[in-house]
Amino acid sequence: MADVKTAAYICKGCEIGTRLDTDALVKAATKSGKMNLVREHDFLCSAEGVAMIQNDIDNEGVTHAALCACSRRAKTDAFNFTSIAVSRGNLREGVIWIRPDTDAARETTQEMAEDYVRMACAEVKAMQVPQGNQNTGSVKTLLVVGGGISGMTSALESSKAGYKVVLVEKTGALGGWAAKLHKRVPTREPFKAPEDNGVSDLVARIEADSNIKVYLNASIAKTDGAPGRFKVEIAFNTGAIESGAVANEDIGAIVQATGFTLYDANKLPELGYGKSPNVVDQAGLEALANAAAAAGKPICRPSDGQPVNKVVFVQCAGQRDNSGTHLPYCSGFCCNTSIKQAMYFKDSNPDIDTVVLFTDLRTPGNGEDFYRSAQNKGVIFSKGVVSDVSAAGNACSVKFKDLILNEEVDTQADLVVLATGMVPTSGPDLDQLSEANRVAEGGDEGAKQHVVELMSKSVLNLTYRQGPDVPHFKHGFNDSHFICFPYETRRTAMYTAGPVRRPMDIMQSQEDATGAAMKAIQAMENAGLGKAAHPRAGDLSFPTVRLEGCTQCKRCTVECPFGAIDEDAKRFPLFNESRCRRCGTCMGACPVRVISFENYSVNTVGSQIKAVDVPDEFAEKPRILILACENDAYPALDMAGMNRHEYDPYVRVIPIRCLGSVNTIWITDALNGGYDGVMLMGCKHGEEYQCHFVKGSELGRYRLSKVGDTLKGMNLETERVMDLEVAITDIATLPQKINDYAALIKSFPPSPFKGF
Repeated sequence: MADVKTAAYICKGCEIGTRLDTDALVKAATKSGKMNLVREHDFLCSAEGVAMIQNDIDNEGVTHAALCACSRRAKTDAFNFTSIAVSRGNLREGVIWIRPDTDAARETTQEMAEDYVRMACAEVKAMQVPQGNQNTGSVKTLLVVGGGISGMTSALESSKAGYKVVLVEKTGALGGWAAKLHKRVPTREPFKAPEDNGVSDLVARIEADSNIKVYLNASIAKTDGAPGRFKVEIAFNTGAIESGAVANEDIGAIVQATGFTLYDANKLPELGYGKSPNVVDQAGLEALANAAAAAGKPICRPSDGQPVNKVVFVQCAGQRDNSGTHLPYCSGFCCNTSIKQAMYFKDSNPDIDTVVLFTDLRTPGNGEDFYRSAQNKGVIFSKGVVSDVSAAGNACSVKFKDLILNEEVDTQADLVVLATGMVPTSGPDLDQLSEANRVAEGGDEGAKQHVVELMSKSVLNLTYRQGPDVPHFKHGFNDSHFICFPYETRRTAMYTAGPVRRPMDIMQSQEDATGAAMKAIQAMENAGLGKAAHPRAGDLSFPTVRLEGCTQCKRCTVECPFGAIDEDAKRFPLFNESRCRRCGTCMGACPVRVISFENYSVNTVGSQIKAVDVPDEFAEKPRILILACENDAYPALDMAGMNRHEYDPYVRVIPIRCLGSVNTIWITDALNGGYDGVMLMGCKHGEEYQCHFVKGSELGRYRLSKVGDTLKGMNLETERVMDLEVAITDIATLPQKINDYAALIKSFPPSPFKGF
């Protein structure tokens, strides 16, 4: 290893020099921080300041630099010194901007600043320069699973960007559901009439594109490897029977566009489905419309082939159901589809009576133009809830409650169309599969069969320890971070697009598929460079483990939210670095602290905790440690500073990658070192999670729930450790929450561990 030379740089700009005693800061970096070189500069981020640092790197041999200026989230381009280890001491947003400029506050503000200088010096000395992942994958071919509108769009957009694509479709033709449509909802002005489904054009473009290789009647038999170096086996099927033939492809990233199936209308006997041939779902009506067009006739009644004089469309059939019997969500596309299908009848014969029964009419993508056009053609929209549909000879009786007149109505119709919703084709639920496997291991034959049934639904057939498919929400849609990273899944370089991700119509699916393709391309490029994907995009660090200290507890492999850790032949953790998102959850999970990153470890945080000057019990100056998630909490603190919201001078903030990365040794060390309290700030978890690493905050909070026993063993109040859920928007309220917690800590006696 090359000789280490440390340097600290103190900025005097942005009023730091007028609010703080920078000579004392230099002394803190020199004496306490023990830095080899310490310099001041009037504006460190200026061209001259940056040149000074670069000159020290080039000519003075500086390898580790502590930049004590603004937040680590500011001036990232100016302070981008990739050849050395860099830490940041937050003197601007974290000190002078959150403290009043008064003589009374000057002493505690200066103490705060000196602590942050010492912390930055301690952190950088515990860091190494990330060398990057040497086991990179250089494959730049995209696998698209699913040949519907979403899949074809992803393939074409990737090809336009210059990338090779392998497109796998389980049926014998491309097009998916869209190919079955007689017409589609309009996509352009004036949004007045249905238009061609557009599938033939997409298929022709796919067939003419030399960058796209298509496998029909095929499915994914096995997916092994990691981003940039996936090994995929593609099995060919003859109908439903596997032919045994297999093709192998090297893949860089994956887009899963496996679409949806319609909710089973047989589950709606109260709405007449299965009891009368004149009750169909929306797909059934499309089939009738296609058959009628082929025969040159109008749409006829299925029961006897006679003309339809009246048709009733029932919205939300088996959807938006709060009873738990049917789908609880809205599928989004159904209202526009019913409007389109009502026009099939009005365009062929304006005298056909068409009624759309709805509770709420939702027409995304085109405002109300399409709806108004249907009204102008004579389509009747009535607000009502259907309770029963029954056969009445060759007609149907539809009973519903008119929500405007608040009365029960019974009307007759030749044809009833049920707007059933989308059910994603996303593979087996991993929690169900895990439980079935657990029971099957006990010899239960029924459970073994259940495992086989679940596995038969697998889409990607991953060899990951954590399961064969991408995790999904309880309703089957693939898990993605809707707020920040909508295309991402919990498997790196695997992206979902279209209705497998959330309910959406064709136009939304095409936009979604384009976004997913662009993210997949980014993932392939990152993999080739050994860089992380979101949210730490570009991070070259990756986890390493000291196997001689590993107890094989498997907590890291189980808790990794992204399936990045397997086990080797000796049952030690095996890290797949290019799958890793660098959240540090494995580091927080490790009870023996043998997992670390070059630039983020138990030691980099622990050294900062120990670098703080903790006054004795007679000084009446408590110390409160805040471990703040860098994704929401730390930005909120920065913005609180930008808005000059003040908070207590006795807190010391250390940014962490995720609450999931918190190792409980940090809390123990802080309390043993005389800190009076510890506050942890993480993102919201649960079904509506906001954690950038999906499960990190949940896992972190689970571990923290056990800290109370430690506190009791140390004869400390359990309130000394607080967990706070923070959103990035909590700019105005967060300082007050800190102040309230500081007031609580001050009401306790000083920590009995001060001075030890």
